Amino acid sequence: MKAKSIMLLALCASLLPESTGGFDRPAGRTFASRSEVVAGHGMVCAAQPLAVQIGVDVLKAGGNAFDAAIAVNAALGLMEPVSCGVGGDLFAIVWDAKSNRLYGLNASGRAPALLTIEEVRSRGVSSMPYTGVLPQTVPGCVDGWFELHKKFGKLPMKEILAPAIRYAEEGFPVTEVIAHYWELGGRRLRNEPNFASTYLPGGRAPRTGEIFRNPDLARTYRLLASKGRDAFYRGEIARAIDAFERRIGGYIRFEDLAEHSSTWVEPVGAGYRGYDVWELPPNGQGIAALQMLNILEGYDLAGLGFGSAEALHLMIEAKKLAFEDAARWYADPDFVKVPVAELVSKEYAAKRRALISMDRALREIPPGDIRLETSETTYLTVVDKDRNFVSLIQSNYAGFGSGPVPDGLGFCLQDRGALFNLDPSHPNALAPRKRPFHTIIPAMVTRDGAPVFSFGVMGGSMQPQGHVQVLCNILDFGMNIQEAGDAPRFNHSGSSEPTGEVMRDGGEVALENGFAPEAVRALLERGHRIVKDTGGFGGYQGIWWDRKRDVLIGASESRKDGCAMGY
Repeated sequence: MKAKSIMLLALCASLLPESTGGFDRPAGRTFASRSEVVAGHGMVCAAQPLAVQIGVDVLKAGGNAFDAAIAVNAALGLMEPVSCGVGGDLFAIVWDAKSNRLYGLNASGRAPALLTIEEVRSRGVSSMPYTGVLPQTVPGCVDGWFELHKKFGKLPMKEILAPAIRYAEEGFPVTEVIAHYWELGGRRLRNEPNFASTYLPGGRAPRTGEIFRNPDLARTYRLLASKGRDAFYRGEIARAIDAFERRIGGYIRFEDLAEHSSTWVEPVGAGYRGYDVWELPPNGQGIAALQMLNILEGYDLAGLGFGSAEALHLMIEAKKLAFEDAARWYADPDFVKVPVAELVSKEYAAKRRALISMDRALREIPPGDIRLETSETTYLTVVDKDRNFVSLIQSNYAGFGSGPVPDGLGFCLQDRGALFNLDPSHPNALAPRKRPFHTIIPAMVTRDGAPVFSFGVMGGSMQPQGHVQVLCNILDFGMNIQEAGDAPRFNHSGSSEPTGEVMRDGGEVALENGFAPEAVRALLERGHRIVKDTGGFGGYQGIWWDRKRDVLIGASESRKDGCAMGY
């Protein structure tokens, strides 16, 4: 008992707020890393400052939010390759001011036609790996860019891609957080075909402030700028990927690329505290955030207070419940029926809420009966002078993706297929031409039929729980949008997964510095398994539109290298 008490005291002490050296912010909460950014014409938020500047320049040059978002994403594919790139997938929720409505874009790719469960098992593996050729799926990012541009774009694609091309040829200085993850990814993937020659100049990852160039990626971007999306899916790039895959024993073929298309989808909404929160339907996990909010709506979180054991307990339990449903139901709707309407209904939330006890953490949770009597990623958001909104998320999945870099193209192919299940009876089972379960999710909030908040939180399974924590910080706990992102977070891990993993003993809860020791102690007493974690809490960007003053407010948290910038 004595040893247990000492361990508890040590854990609580490790979670105390770090010393501020006697200095408090003159305004706002002390944990906020900076002030909100305020501007009248346009706003760009992303995870790399040079990419943000490119977006602002595009807006100033007469481009709209859609043009700027593509330009920023192209720059991030160069400057933050550990997280994103044209070898990955893309999702977006956008508000078009002209038509006065929301649109959803699913630009995720499918499994190659040659890849089957039997083929994977013949290679001697029992679950999908994260590296090599087996987890590779068709890249959807480029088609996503051109779909957005065709429907809403204003400037020519040559002008939109020009800044990223220039930086790829001339080089750019690598920023601190990106350099850290670059080094970790380099250790893991250095022996994959063409990886080291592309991303490890001189045999190692570039360090903070060192200049990195990628002339192969510049050439790829030039082809896209001059020949359009078909260069990637039916032209020179497609043929290069096909030849490379055949050479290394991969499965993606020219035909897989030629058959690819994105899908325009209807965003799914749920009301919370007088606002409407919008996510995309599966194959992504966005509706898990809506399920959590529906459960939490039944509690007075504001009365419990930010960081209280009671509020944390309820949010953690809501996450567990939603993620058990994600593991059971979320998959490619072209292959299975996903009961989206039932899962995000208030009636279903009431049934799931009844499973929560205020005194004890849930250890085992079956997926719900929906019959009601009837992960590395980059996120960016842009708003322009006309109040078009773009909430866009893009990823290679695990750092850099699968590792192999097609000859002469300058980008990794993603490993999103690692999230397929190899049980043929599971909704998320691997099948040819099927989209895998996806973790990356953009979000949008509207009120009275118009947008007020475009935001996202990067980071695998952290994303839905990050969405919920940011929104609760704003709508329940009264924080501004910068404070809402900088506030300490929890990250519950160990829930059941669409890959087939099941939750054991209630999973684990990591807590950032800043929660009170008495709250940590109360969570432990309820049976939560608390662990100390130095990362894995996501990365947030957000833009709020103050409609009364017609002012844009931007936020970018300190866990990433990025910034918010307006004009």
